[in-house]
Amino acid sequence: MKPVTLEVLASPGCHTCKAFEEFWHTIEKEWPNVLFTHIEVTTPEGVAMAGKYMIFTSPGIILNGELFAAGGFDKEKFLAKIKELSQ
Repeated sequence: MKPVTLEVLASPGCHTCKAFEEFWHTIEKEWPNVLFTHIEVTTPEGVAMAGKYMIFTSPGIILNGELFAAGGFDKEKFLAKIKELSQ
């Protein structure tokens, strides 16, 4: 499996961010090739990332350096994209 980077740009108190990360943690054992990084939008790195990817709503979900979703997520589409990037 190819390595995949998963970066989540989250904001404090964001329920959708928490829901995505909880979902990820239930399936991450199936994806040992995925490197997960949690980034708070309140940090300098987070501010730069929000600007770079034009993320206006949390969470910003970035796969291999490309914005996958912002403000919400679709579990099926997310899994399909992880599968595609892992091949």
